[in-house]
Amino acid sequence: MNGDFPFCSEKCRDRDLGNWATEKYVVSDPIFDEDESDQVESKTTIILDLDEDPDEERDDPNDGKH
Repeated sequence: MNGDFPFCSEKCRDRDLGNWATEKYVVSDPIFDEDESDQVESKTTIILDLDEDPDEERDDPNDGKH
């Protein structure tokens, strides 16, 4: 097993940690009251945009460098 698991490299692991440290990634509060959730018939899907800043240089995961 890769020593950086579940990441592909130390660089990717550090980048993920940095995103958590700078609060780019956060664990949100519940979006609804748990008591009300039993009364709701339909479910709502929430899509979170976790893409990096478009002005930031991105690594190509297919370039074999990480």
